[in-house]
Amino acid sequence: MKKIIAGCAIGLVIGLSSQTWAGKDDHVLIQEAAKNVVTVSQAAKMADETGVTLTGQITKHLKSDHYEFKDSSGTISIEVDDDIWRKAGLKVGDHVRLVGEVDTHRYKPTDIEVIKIEKHQH
Repeated sequence: MKKIIAGCAIGLVIGLSSQTWAGKDDHVLIQEAAKNVVTVSQAAKMADETGVTLTGQITKHLKSDHYEFKDSSGTISIEVDDDIWRKAGLKVGDHVRLVGEVDTHRYKPTDIEVIKIEKHQH
């Protein structure tokens, strides 16, 4: 009986900790981003997993689904999944408004993981 209880307890702990690794749901990030309309230089200093809204220009394709994004305050790398990119009909040079999640790293600069993006008239 003790083994069953211990097994259940371990399963519960693993189940709860996997929720922690999942991060925030997109709808939570979108709500947070509506309150955090920021510049690139501000976003680069924000905490990991913070929802942000940025407006600027896609200036360069770096590799795969990584692009360089620029506004008047600086540049930052953004990650845009192919399905989001195609759905928005984007190309390098487009001015966009994006909603994303700040992604900090130990050994490389902070970037933004894009959740939602649309062309924006500047």
